[in-house]
Amino acid sequence: MTTTDHTARRTLPGPWVEAAGLLLGPALLIAGVLARLGETDFFPGQLAAYAAEPGRMVLSYSLFSAGTVLLWPAVTSVARRIGTAHPGWARWGAALVILGLFGRVFHAGVSHLAFQLVDALGLPAAQKAVATTYGAFHVFKAVNVCIMTGWIVLAVGAFRAKAFGAGAAGMVRCVALALAAGLPLGVLKGSSDPISLVALLGLAVALVPLGVTVLREASAPKWWALVLTVALVPVAFLVGVSG
Repeated sequence: MTTTDHTARRTLPGPWVEAAGLLLGPALLIAGVLARLGETDFFPGQLAAYAAEPGRMVLSYSLFSAGTVLLWPAVTSVARRIGTAHPGWARWGAALVILGLFGRVFHAGVSHLAFQLVDALGLPAAQKAVATTYGAFHVFKAVNVCIMTGWIVLAVGAFRAKAFGAGAAGMVRCVALALAAGLPLGVLKGSSDPISLVALLGLAVALVPLGVTVLREASAPKWWALVLTVALVPVAFLVGVSG
């Protein structure tokens, strides 16, 4: 086994997890936004949309949340390629983006609670409760700047390190990665406006080809690991739902 192969095997979270994040993260985010397309982007409209079609809005927000979580291994994959030439840019870019992802997951949790208020109190009362408390302090306000700047820092690092390749194609993918900074942030943000779609399509342009490359470079997983992974996902979901 070569040194490169040995290093690749010791790298966490591993090529298969990173490839899943690179391929599925942008896809789930785009699917989540498309599922709520046509609804007003701010919270009164989002709550009204949930009151009218709860199944569609739950699906939309669930897809978006899952895509957000899956972006962290995608970010580690990009940062590793940056780090071979510019470790400082890799560290700062990865740290800022991942902190921003934590903030988005927090926003998703608050949005979930707000939807439950519609069921428990009715739409007018839920809208009033959210309007009254929307600006309340929470510690994750500190990472809003990370949400807005992290992707730009990571994109600059990718450009300097030629992480997506040299030439015009690599530059286009770096610019596309930076467009992710334009995705709106906060609680009950519809994110279905054209700017959001452009930001997410940029994320897909930047990350999906890298996901394909990571899969091609990865060694085949052991059969038992594949079976265990496929079985674990539904079991974990059922345990969580029943718990």
